Amino acid sequence: MRIVNTRELPCPQQQAWAALNDEAELQACIPGCESLVRGAPDQLQAVVAAALGPVRARFRAQLSLQDLVPPQSYRVVFDGQGGVAGFGKGTAQVRLEAIDAARCRLSYEIEVQIGGKLAQIGSRVVDAAAQKIIGEFFERFEARLQPPQVPSALLADEATPPPGWWQRLRAWLALRRSAASS
Repeated sequence: MRIVNTRELPCPQQQAWAALNDEAELQACIPGCESLVRGAPDQLQAVVAAALGPVRARFRAQLSLQDLVPPQSYRVVFDGQGGVAGFGKGTAQVRLEAIDAARCRLSYEIEVQIGGKLAQIGSRVVDAAAQKIIGEFFERFEARLQPPQVPSALLADEATPPPGWWQRLRAWLALRRSAASS
């Protein structure tokens, strides 16, 4: 199975690179990821619970980061075992390029070989499930990369300073006069 895609990320290239190499960030973004531990600077071990069509399994995977060119690209070689559900192994080539100071483009190309029950359920079902998982990953990843939004009410309050004691006194006196004249 081969998956190729490009995503525009709402952050600078360096920020995206840092997030792609931070195991806590990745664990928070990978659907079903129970653990993601760095065994060495270029080695990760993951445990991911996943449902691919009718097959549900907990996969234990070894990931090796290779051909690192910070902050532009790397290749991930992975091998995941899901017990009786089967296995998945392959490579992912990941590339980042700056679009401008606030955005970058992430391109990826994944080659996966599957076996066991996963191979028996058919490539269309596995491909659809993989696309769903990838979509969920990027939805979470992009949300974490967004700059924090300041509520517009706070911006309005900051633009208009609170009235000082003189303005408050004048407003109070105006109210008193209007109440006395009524």
